[in-house]
Amino acid sequence: MTARKAAGSGKSKRTISIRQVRSGIGFDKTQKATLRALGLVKIGRVRTFPDNPAIRGMAAAISHLVIIEKD
Repeated sequence: MTARKAAGSGKSKRTISIRQVRSGIGFDKTQKATLRALGLVKIGRVRTFPDNPAIRGMAAAISHLVIIEKD
């Protein structure tokens, strides 16, 4: 049998919350696609993601449409 780690042990994962504050209407189709890929389809929608370079890059590409909050 293998030993299991306790649920709370180990390194805690950092997360970021991304809130959509502006519509994607009138912006480039790649920016709209980035919003949809992040699961942001309506103004006011908030999604939480692991804090990694891929998510930060996507958020930076649409920084004029969202607010990034560290958790």
